Amino acid sequence: MHCFVDRQADLPFSVRTLRHSLGNGTLSVHEVVDVVLRRIDARGPDAVWISQVEPAALHARAAELEALRAVGGDLPPLFGVPFAVKDNIDLAGSPTTAACPAFAYSPECDAGAVRRLLDAGAIAVGKTNLDQFATGLNGSRSPYGAPESVFGGDLVSGGSSSGSAVAVAAGLVAFALGTDTAGSGRVPAAMNGIVGLKPTRGLVSTSGVVPACRSLDCVSVFATDLDDAAYVLAVIAGPDPDDPWSRSAPVRGNECPSTDIRARLLLADDGALDFEGDDGMAAVFAGVADRAATLAAEVVRTPIGPLLEAGDMLYGGPWVAERLAALSEFLAEHPHEVLPVTRTVIERGRDFDAADTFRARHRLQELRAWCGRLWQRGDVLLLPTIPTTFTRAELAEQPVERNLVLGRYTQFANLLDLAAVAVPAGTTPDGRPVGVTLLGPAFSEDRLLSTARQLITREDA
Repeated sequence: MHCFVDRQADLPFSVRTLRHSLGNGTLSVHEVVDVVLRRIDARGPDAVWISQVEPAALHARAAELEALRAVGGDLPPLFGVPFAVKDNIDLAGSPTTAACPAFAYSPECDAGAVRRLLDAGAIAVGKTNLDQFATGLNGSRSPYGAPESVFGGDLVSGGSSSGSAVAVAAGLVAFALGTDTAGSGRVPAAMNGIVGLKPTRGLVSTSGVVPACRSLDCVSVFATDLDDAAYVLAVIAGPDPDDPWSRSAPVRGNECPSTDIRARLLLADDGALDFEGDDGMAAVFAGVADRAATLAAEVVRTPIGPLLEAGDMLYGGPWVAERLAALSEFLAEHPHEVLPVTRTVIERGRDFDAADTFRARHRLQELRAWCGRLWQRGDVLLLPTIPTTFTRAELAEQPVERNLVLGRYTQFANLLDLAAVAVPAGTTPDGRPVGVTLLGPAFSEDRLLSTARQLITREDA
């Protein structure tokens, strides 16, 4: 029998802290499991989870891991660290629903990224809530409920990876997997004051992931800080023969480590950013940008119109037909099992034909060429993660329009083949969360993480 130990009630749930305490034996894996279960129970029905691994199974996993300690030798890199899995990513033994009960199936195998984490000694706690079929950026499009931001005030949690972000921000797990096609790994990070790391498309396997836009999807990481996010990414990154979209990072030879180089910082032209009249959000972002500019090697101003144009293509162009391609058969067979707003977004794919697709693809290539020239002028681009916040009531009033506002500075990233890291940057005077994002070209994760450490100061984070 494993009893909860009160001395662990305030245990910080970070990868670094848990690795240290578990590694030196001051904490057992069973104690970690007990803390997880107690914290989940204390929060009650918060709409974070769609399904949870049974306590007995969690303790069986703990016993399996503790047996490794008894054998001696090096412990696996994520030994005993608890994590959550967005419920469009397969976890063997738990149903995958994509927030649609009629769609649910029982996977026989773990998703590629999940298997790497389990092999590294991590403990999967359960499957988290999401905007249905990962279609949305607000966290309210789910029959399992709409999680509230940990900042309260009825603020949306952000989506589509809503439950994963709240699970990390609330200290229920040390890190979580999300997915990110339009910003689903960054918007929820901003709304909950945590780090959201969106890797380059293909760097992390998407095998075992229910597709949204298969050519754009990627698995993302939520963590409490940059070092934790980087550590988890190092575990899950790598080629996967089961994923036809998998890519390997280029070999960089004998280049100097990015941590030794101050970045050339790209900032939007004056007046180019639209905060929807949210003066508090605009003021905090301006302060972060000003401080980052004083620390950068160089500051370069740039228009951002081409980025926004690319982002508008995701839901206003033929890429919605890619969502339809993945779900058209299910929609035809279960028309009333899909939320009306989700169905409306996906079925807009019928409005585009093959000629539309090629015209959009050709324009996107021009925008990618523009973006490629941008990285010749600067190393990283600093933008707000979201222009403003909304409450769940406000989202219900304008579910499509306000969802697009949340994705204004995130939707273009995968279309333009960028990497990104979203970082918390404090709060507005009235206590709402502010987040900023650093973006760079494909496979620039190390540069983005090191630049975030250098330029986004602890005062901001």
